[in-house]
Amino acid sequence: MDVYPIKKALAIAKELGVDLVEISPNAKPPVVKAMDYKKFLYEQKKREKAMKQKASKVVVKEIRFGPNTDDHDYEFKKNHAQKFLEDGAKLKAYVFFKGRSIVFKDKGEILLLRLATDLEEFGKVEQMPKLEGKRMTMFISPKKTK
Repeated sequence: MDVYPIKKALAIAKELGVDLVEISPNAKPPVVKAMDYKKFLYEQKKREKAMKQKASKVVVKEIRFGPNTDDHDYEFKKNHAQKFLEDGAKLKAYVFFKGRSIVFKDKGEILLLRLATDLEEFGKVEQMPKLEGKRMTMFISPKKTK
């Protein structure tokens, strides 16, 4: 690799019909490279796009219960939750307490723990039931399928 003064490097880049790109400005002498800058930017964007596509996107599905959810409704929602976990989505199950139903906190927790045990073979509990304001939430992540 030859070392050229900046004017000679500019002349060579102009002769080749490419841009002179400064790679390391702090070096003595500054390091520059003759290249097509637009093509370089295009390829860089292309690489970033490919990396984004390879990254896995986490989908979070929600299921809402009331503290006095009936058995049939529970089974119906449990089947949906099972399908979500099989599809590879995370599950956010929560019990919403309206008005004075907050006195049934224990019922809500029992309901979420029952859901966790029923879905044990499809996913594992990421966060145990936790009361946040008027909501008791629990997260279940899917088990890895081979």
